[in-house]
Amino acid sequence: MSSGIGANIRRERDRLGWSQARLGREVCRAAGIAGEPVGRQEVSRWETGKRKPREWLPFLAAALAVPVEVLTTPQTAAEPPLPTLADFLPAEDPLAPLSARTGGRLGMGQVDDMQQRVHGLRLADDYLAGGDLMRPALRELRRAVRLYREHSYTDLTGRQLLVQIGELAQIAGWIASDAGQHEEAERIYRLGLSAATQAEDRTLAGNLAGSLAYQLTNTGREVEGLTLARAALDGAGPDAPPKARALYLDRVAWAHTKAGGTENAQQAMRALGEASEALSADSEETEEPAYLYWVDAGELQVMESRVYTELRRPLRAVPLLRDVLGRYDATHTRELALYLSWLAVAYADANEPEEAAATAERVISLSADVASERTAERVRVVLARLAEYAEVPEVRAVLDAAA
Repeated sequence: MSSGIGANIRRERDRLGWSQARLGREVCRAAGIAGEPVGRQEVSRWETGKRKPREWLPFLAAALAVPVEVLTTPQTAAEPPLPTLADFLPAEDPLAPLSARTGGRLGMGQVDDMQQRVHGLRLADDYLAGGDLMRPALRELRRAVRLYREHSYTDLTGRQLLVQIGELAQIAGWIASDAGQHEEAERIYRLGLSAATQAEDRTLAGNLAGSLAYQLTNTGREVEGLTLARAALDGAGPDAPPKARALYLDRVAWAHTKAGGTENAQQAMRALGEASEALSADSEETEEPAYLYWVDAGELQVMESRVYTELRRPLRAVPLLRDVLGRYDATHTRELALYLSWLAVAYADANEPEEAAATAERVISLSADVASERTAERVRVVLARLAEYAEVPEVRAVLDAAA
């Protein structure tokens, strides 16, 4: 990020809590120009130093309600600024509408149709795995982006389209990640983050950033994952819906856990406690985004047990996992296999190799027909952990069968 004018623009924009798209609109309004010749992409170039605002500078100052000198005078920061979600947007905006839109005009009817398709895809992910849903998910996402770029619409309809693109990108990114397509998933998540940011939907932006942080954490990029998980939580703000805040804190807890070390373990436990407190603030009167339907006390309990397992505290993990699995919907095969994999590892840590072997057999059986890289990776983790008890007959049988 630029340390001159760009950093000053960014600082003043953050002070007002505006998105880059919002600043672009305010600059055009200050200049008395109809339309939006200055968009999010142009503001991003100013802030990163790729382009100087030049003739736009006085209008920038007017929009931000500061003297021009505040923007042109270099500021010496006492310490590097904390990352924000804007740092994770795509370098070039793939959502920029085409200058010549030939697809006709869209209304809220098309937005409602898109919303139903997104919800249908999300429900399908409860029962099917990434390998099964990858193609239809990408097809839906490409269609949605094409509708947004090629058609005309009112400002309200445009923002609702962006929201649906953001929601679609979140579930499509999750599906791609489950299929083991991590680079593709990261591109999709960043596209969705751009859409949510332009729509000024902070809760959705936090969900997308948290999803990407979760992938980074689980694919060997723990430091990046922790940084982004914290940025997602901070970006959503303290007024985020309770379920959303609980989910973001859950991801922060997992990121701290995977980062390792005593201090991170303490931070993980603190985040878990805050997640539980956030969820307890939820009530029937609270309006929650529909895509958070799955976030409940059981899901927080799963994350808590996974954290305890990762921290090698099986006496805490095993009872939690058995309680959750005792009332879990067996039709959700992928999640059942994943949760059982953590139980198998916890049993091994508790020096119960026979129980670990029996649980591992269930994991392997459930995973056999699931096109999920997540379950495949967890099977590998479980087998590696069981190898330490290879002399136990029950374990030997499982290892031989897997081989």
